[in-house]
Amino acid sequence: MEEESTSHTTTDINATDRIKLNVGGKLFETTLSTIRSGGPDSLLFALSNRFSNDPNPVFIDRDPEIFSVFLSLLRTNHLPSTARRFSKQELADEAIFYGIDSHLRNATSPPPFSGIDASIVASVRPASEGLSSTFTAAENGSVWIAHGGQLSSYDWNLIHSATVRTHLDEINSICRVWPEIAAVGTESDAGLHFYNFSGSRHVGSVHWSDPSDPRIFKARVNAITASENSVFASFDCPHRENCILEVDKAKLQIVSQLGRQSGNQAKHMVPGKLTFVPTTGVLVGSAVTGGAFGYSGYIRVWDPRSGEVVWETNEPGAGRSSRFGDSFSAIDVDVEKLLLFKLCSKSGDLAMADMRRLGDDPWVYLKEKNPSLWTDGGDGSTGSVVNCYKGQVFVGRGGELEVWSRVKEVVECESERESDGEGVYRRNFVDKREDSEKGVIVKIEGGGDRLFISREDVEGIEVWESSHSAGAISVS
Repeated sequence: MEEESTSHTTTDINATDRIKLNVGGKLFETTLSTIRSGGPDSLLFALSNRFSNDPNPVFIDRDPEIFSVFLSLLRTNHLPSTARRFSKQELADEAIFYGIDSHLRNATSPPPFSGIDASIVASVRPASEGLSSTFTAAENGSVWIAHGGQLSSYDWNLIHSATVRTHLDEINSICRVWPEIAAVGTESDAGLHFYNFSGSRHVGSVHWSDPSDPRIFKARVNAITASENSVFASFDCPHRENCILEVDKAKLQIVSQLGRQSGNQAKHMVPGKLTFVPTTGVLVGSAVTGGAFGYSGYIRVWDPRSGEVVWETNEPGAGRSSRFGDSFSAIDVDVEKLLLFKLCSKSGDLAMADMRRLGDDPWVYLKEKNPSLWTDGGDGSTGSVVNCYKGQVFVGRGGELEVWSRVKEVVECESERESDGEGVYRRNFVDKREDSEKGVIVKIEGGGDRLFISREDVEGIEVWESSHSAGAISVS
């Protein structure tokens, strides 16, 4: 009988009823529907059932000025201009208290990411050892930064949430394997190591060893990637023997060994970059080296289930390039569209290959479709980075950043393979001239609706977001 009475009282409340709250001594009046728009898990929704039984305003011992901001947020789904008086941390802490942090996230998240309209909005700098050695971004727009032997975590609001001090001198590779666990490696110390941001603790290590081969010792990690159940890491020893280990994410135990080789030649170097492709279950690895005689390297595609190489190209040397001698200086994989991209070291041209139709020479060289931005492509040897994100290809040439975006409308293509593949890409410059002079770009990675960029000998990580006011540079 008591349950029926409670239910009846709740349903009798009209969503348009006006209710009053006393927050920190300040009286607020609003409607029940506004209070409940925070969702069933919010504090205000839980308190809403008291309004019909208690004629006095419900008292909440919190900051009334911030509550005023949130009340406006619940009414309009937008933050009022008065929100600028408070820091991101203050708003985030109060939003968590009221249980409306998802509303705050939606209101403060950047617009859908478009590289052409992107500009720098912030720089994330760890408090100590601000020079970043590497970083990794997540789908929610958060970022983990390695600086020296420490790991610092910044949430979706780019607020510092934790720092882990590791036993390593300088972390060179990092991968997010669980929401709170990072896999890291370094070129100076052996092993693949796992750290948990929750509690700032070391949770395990994996080492490459072979009791039958005394040459396998002090193996260091060069690159890391992860699938749903596994972590893949490339290891090499001081005398250059190398391989890729597959590690079970749950047990932190080695499952298999891929592509063991002796790295005495360029085509046998340890992979410096690994990418797992979820839709096909293959692992893409690449290595590149540059010297007095130019660049050389390889791209290989493994099937971890069989342990076999299903496709590979060596440049220069294997003939799998229509431009022999113009080998790549950087590559990346568009895991959603199943495309490989490489940046040529001499011409600076960008080439694309469809992973579903890999053959002896699968490359399509993208042509400049924006004559007003034509250049000679630059020299890839000055430092180059390629990153695929949200259907766009970002290229760092020295300190300059450009984006190749797919043109959706039907355009007459000069190459039959180009029209039969993934359409036409158009190149635009993303950065302003003063941005390009800040330093050589060493890493680009997307997360959420953001792009993160690090530069050589520059403290912190740049955060880029879409902005209709961002101006592209035209170079004639």
